[in-house]
Amino acid sequence: MKLISWNVNGLRAVAGKGFADIFLNLDADFFCLQETKLQAGQIDLEFPGWRSWWNYADKKGYSGTAIYSKHEPSGVSLGIGIDEFDHEGRVITFDAGDFYLVNVYTPNAQDGLRRLDFRMAWEDAFRDYLGGLSAKKGVVVCGDMNVAHQEIDLKNPATNHFNPGFTDEEREKMGRLLASGFHDSWREQHPEEAKYSWWSYRMAARERNVGWRIDYFLVSDALVPRIAATDIHNGIFGSDHCPVELQLI
Repeated sequence: MKLISWNVNGLRAVAGKGFADIFLNLDADFFCLQETKLQAGQIDLEFPGWRSWWNYADKKGYSGTAIYSKHEPSGVSLGIGIDEFDHEGRVITFDAGDFYLVNVYTPNAQDGLRRLDFRMAWEDAFRDYLGGLSAKKGVVVCGDMNVAHQEIDLKNPATNHFNPGFTDEEREKMGRLLASGFHDSWREQHPEEAKYSWWSYRMAARERNVGWRIDYFLVSDALVPRIAATDIHNGIFGSDHCPVELQLI
């Protein structure tokens, strides 16, 4: 079973850069998108053999998530059930029968860390939400989690120490999530490999591979034995992020 996650940074823009071909070539059972930047009815992008579910932000042109699936769900829910956090289209939970698939676009702390307090509250609420799911059955979490957890996860850790996505506070929250019963599937299989999933549009960062790994597939304890393969498709363009992949037995 193949799962793909991709922050497309505006689905309408990526649709004009070969998204359909990329989607069909990757041929995933589940294809999760973040930062779709859409409202309902703004795009008609369906594929034979897949159904789709969407969570839109109240604010136009902002955030948003989607899941395409070849499989029918036992249920689908939007958000995490807390009003403070459920107006930005950040979470879709897909009940795949033997596990939950949670597609997430984690809030960015933003320049000057002006949204760090919101981010910290979100982290605690989201961790509690995942804990409730994992008490029932296995959970796969995927998406742009807006944090490079370890120094190996970005090109220049020293100069980015206090920048959004690499603050001590954000890294500590990721550590707490992992300690609560989740595993970074890429790092499980590639403990020493530096490979990135996001590059700034500035300073030719992608051409120079000055990147960050902030897009993840996390799996709960129960699903670790089912990890068959992981990949970071850094040769696929169209967004400032690239797709990441998890294969489950």
